[in-house]
Amino acid sequence: MKKQKNKSTKSSARPAKGSKSSSLAGADPKRVRAILQKLDEAYPSVTCALHYDNAFQLLIATILSAQCTDERVNQVTKTLFAKYRTPQDFAYATPSEIEQDIRPTGFFRNKAKSIMGAGKKIVEEFGGEVPRTMDQLLTLPGVARKTANVVLGTAFGIAVGVVVDTHVIRLSNRLGLSRNSDPKKIEQDLMQIIPREKWILFTHQIIWHGRKICRARKPNCAECTLEHLCKAKDKTV
Repeated sequence: MKKQKNKSTKSSARPAKGSKSSSLAGADPKRVRAILQKLDEAYPSVTCALHYDNAFQLLIATILSAQCTDERVNQVTKTLFAKYRTPQDFAYATPSEIEQDIRPTGFFRNKAKSIMGAGKKIVEEFGGEVPRTMDQLLTLPGVARKTANVVLGTAFGIAVGVVVDTHVIRLSNRLGLSRNSDPKKIEQDLMQIIPREKWILFTHQIIWHGRKICRARKPNCAECTLEHLCKAKDKTV
């Protein structure tokens, strides 16, 4: 996996309509700083678990990761990226062949349309290069804010938002960083309380913590570095 330098661009982070973060006791700046410090201690240099060599591969892998584990995606892309090396290869591939190549990731017909469509648009409208803005990325088939934030943050080091996946949703609520369930509103809540320079790393840290410790069914609170800062109702200690 290629290590990318962190860059950030300026943008306003306004709370989403209906956001409840401003009244959250859990969003107190001192408490947020304590959470970030503990995450830095536990996961000082984590990054995306998906395997990739360039921004286009990360884009494809992230699209395939919907409703699928990163481990399974990495198994599939190991042979997929050896077979299809460029956006052109994906854009003009045989649909039925692509479907079989990605079948283990689930929802393979829709995903095949998305990755082929993304490859075609990148070739025909972006000169074969993955775009580096949120607005342009959102025009690609199969790409919503989560995928766009993954590509911008992980591949390009550009922080324009916070990746919100199932782990981020769960931990944001357990830690009291957001009361919302809608990913867009959770993202806006987090953008208000997490310093911009931490957005990219914070996302990776929370996702790793969700996988290793703060699991959905049975959180391992006894080994959680954030246990003393957490007041979740489903704590196991």
